[in-house]
Amino acid sequence: MNFDPKSTAVVVVDVQNGFCHPDGSLYAPASEDAVRDVADVVSTARDAGASVVYTRDVHPPEQFEGNHYYDEFARWGEHVLEDSWEAELHDDLDVRETDHVVEKHTYDAFYRTDLEGYLDAHKIDDLLICGTLANVCVLHTAGSAGLRDYRPVLIEDAIGYIEESHKEYAVEHSDWLFGETTTKGEIEFE
Repeated sequence: MNFDPKSTAVVVVDVQNGFCHPDGSLYAPASEDAVRDVADVVSTARDAGASVVYTRDVHPPEQFEGNHYYDEFARWGEHVLEDSWEAELHDDLDVRETDHVVEKHTYDAFYRTDLEGYLDAHKIDDLLICGTLANVCVLHTAGSAGLRDYRPVLIEDAIGYIEESHKEYAVEHSDWLFGETTTKGEIEFE
């Protein structure tokens, strides 16, 4: 698959200690395994001149108090609390000052964040999406991107998950409904 680096961004979803480090409260071994692959994608994209965006799932301790229905703490327990070690990006990522970091509070990296404004300001149309978890934040971010007329492309061998079937579902669903899929080795910049 060919991408123009001027109009492409790699979107790294939630590669944080809470999900990708064995001491994280929502640690998934496959998410830790994906960190190196994500770092490889970032390096390739950066060398080609593409933009790099990292998302961080961050929750204020009181975020879900008084909510009618949406409560991630009820579903997952407290995780990636604001100003915590868990909320930090994984140490194996080469995050640079030129990269854009989006702090999000839901599964969707577009919901009430500056992501869309950043992409539009930089004339980015194509999103190479990797990170974790496949069927949660990766899928919801990709779906939201497609609805906003970006081209979401899931990098299937750079995505973490809890169960293999979750990843298979996310990749198949994305490819079928609103995006495309690729692998690290199929990505070319021209």
